[in-house]
Amino acid sequence: MGAVSAARMETFLVVARLGSIRRAATQLHITEAAVSAAVAHIEKQLGAKLIAKSGRGIAVTEAGRVYAEYCRSILGLMNEAHAAVQQAETGRLRIGVVATAGEFVLLRPLASFRNRYPDIELSLSVHPRDVLFLELQHHETDLVIAGRPPRNTGLVIRARRPSRLIVVGAAAHRADPLHTTWLLRGRGSGTRDATLALLDQLDIAPPTLTLGSHGAVLAAAREGLGVTLIHSDAVSNDLESGALQILPVAGTPLDRPWHAITTRTPTPTTRLFLAHLMDPGEVGPNAFHPA
Repeated sequence: MGAVSAARMETFLVVARLGSIRRAATQLHITEAAVSAAVAHIEKQLGAKLIAKSGRGIAVTEAGRVYAEYCRSILGLMNEAHAAVQQAETGRLRIGVVATAGEFVLLRPLASFRNRYPDIELSLSVHPRDVLFLELQHHETDLVIAGRPPRNTGLVIRARRPSRLIVVGAAAHRADPLHTTWLLRGRGSGTRDATLALLDQLDIAPPTLTLGSHGAVLAAAREGLGVTLIHSDAVSNDLESGALQILPVAGTPLDRPWHAITTRTPTPTTRLFLAHLMDPGEVGPNAFHPA
């Protein structure tokens, strides 16, 4: 069996993600025939069908889904291996964050890191925590700032920063948290899961309103559409201005520290950023602490 090139793996991953030869060809700026030939070559090498006809289009087979997961890890490791041999000060750093951490936790230390190491290639992606942890497992991201990762993933918590989850509502509406609408983040959000667990603990089933983004939840809370469980980092300005108030709810505040998480083999540039993140002289009083 011959080797499958990285380029063909990347082509197949696009096909698997989009579920279409035509759309994959458009995204990759190559012909449909070239995409089909790449997939056919891999199938011949593997002796397995990765895609099958489905109506007028295609569907990825179970073998194709399994192979796609391996492709993600292989390509991620190849990119990580390249980064691992670069000088830390001139390498590449891919950071993934949940929305709240991206807006209220990471930007200041990231700005000081950029000023300190201007030659490092930085990228920042914002996703729900489940997506971030999966990307980290596939070596598609170097470091994640989020809540605690699931067990048995092989991911390593390198540093922590204290944070609490509190219940807030519009100061002008004086809502009773036990008898009003609760505002939720979308599926995959750790804060959503914590909210649902809290409601179970309180043994209440209030109306809920799911909003797609962190910003939408905050805006709805300010307008009095309901109350929400949220990181204290995200509402400090609203609490100071009086737009929102902390509501006393049994079981809160919840201790939910931020975590800086990597794989077992962080690149030199990733280690450099972790050291910066834990340096009070560079980051200030909100520096992370070693795990």
